[in-house]
Amino acid sequence: MSQLELVALLVREYDPAIRFFVDALQFELVEDVPSLTNDGRAKRWVVVRPAGAVTGILLAQADGERQVAGVGEQFAGRVGFFLRVEDFDGSYARLVAANVTFLSAPRVEAYGTVAVFVDCEGNRWDLLGPAYIVAPDHPPAK
Repeated sequence: MSQLELVALLVREYDPAIRFFVDALQFELVEDVPSLTNDGRAKRWVVVRPAGAVTGILLAQADGERQVAGVGEQFAGRVGFFLRVEDFDGSYARLVAANVTFLSAPRVEAYGTVAVFVDCEGNRWDLLGPAYIVAPDHPPAK
């Protein structure tokens, strides 16, 4: 095993989810092709990922009551995705301008500047700036 290629994210509908990831988060739309469910019904195979990343997100349209109930609740209200960016301030400003909802103001942690936002389905994400290199006896600079 050499890499984690995809993680699945339940969505209500493909097109609004694609717009969120491509337009707001500026992910690449890697694939959007017809496919079939295990029992032969039509679906789409839709993959998005950050530019230059290896791991992508398979946007999986919810099928049936159980999956619909899981949309936006895949992590039971916890942050489930962590998006590391080089330019935290610029990325944060761009997402705010794109009307992405943030649940917390940016704060500085040892692992970088962080702010929690929600995606188009209500899943929580951490927007993370570069990690700080911290000596064990020195707190991170603020």
